[in-house]
Amino acid sequence: MDPSPRTYGGVDGSARVAERRRTLVEAGLDLLGTSEPELSVRGVCRLAGVASRYFYESFADKNALVEAVYDHVIGEITTTTLAALAASGDSASERVRTAVAAVVEAVAEDPRRGRLLFAATVSDDALAAKRAESTRMFAGLLAAQASEFYGTEADTHLDLTAHFIVGGLAQVLTAWLNGYLDLDQNAVVEHCSELLLAAGGHNP
Repeated sequence: MDPSPRTYGGVDGSARVAERRRTLVEAGLDLLGTSEPELSVRGVCRLAGVASRYFYESFADKNALVEAVYDHVIGEITTTTLAALAASGDSASERVRTAVAAVVEAVAEDPRRGRLLFAATVSDDALAAKRAESTRMFAGLLAAQASEFYGTEADTHLDLTAHFIVGGLAQVLTAWLNGYLDLDQNAVVEHCSELLLAAGGHNP
């Protein structure tokens, strides 16, 4: 990789590299966010309209792009969910509904995200590893939020509950996105919120 890309056509070289990277990540999401995800360097470059030689400016290999796409989607969902929580009310029911609504909205407005995160079949090892990592991350984030809200110490029971909730929500969203649950978006949010509140020992 050229450590100092030159300015061309009035555009800074680093800006061109960043734009090509953004385009490749978006094309990667297009390919991975399908019902049967399959990604190759040649295929993603063709879809992005980027010459293959430029792929390696930003990514060491295909797996590095898969990880970047996944991290991009997880980062977007985490950022919007935490922002929504920061602006939500203080009650448990309000916070749960706010968080669930943010996650459901994120996958509803761009189904590629949902298929990337929740599609049942995963043949790509890098993608499978990122899913396992993100599940642990979301469970940890949920446990931390609950611990802070209730003023309690994290323990094995809380960790188990957090993993149960994250896994259950993922399965519900998978079924919903695949058309197996005949519910509108609001109904999904309400039902999932009620279940999460019940898991936490609250009446909806």
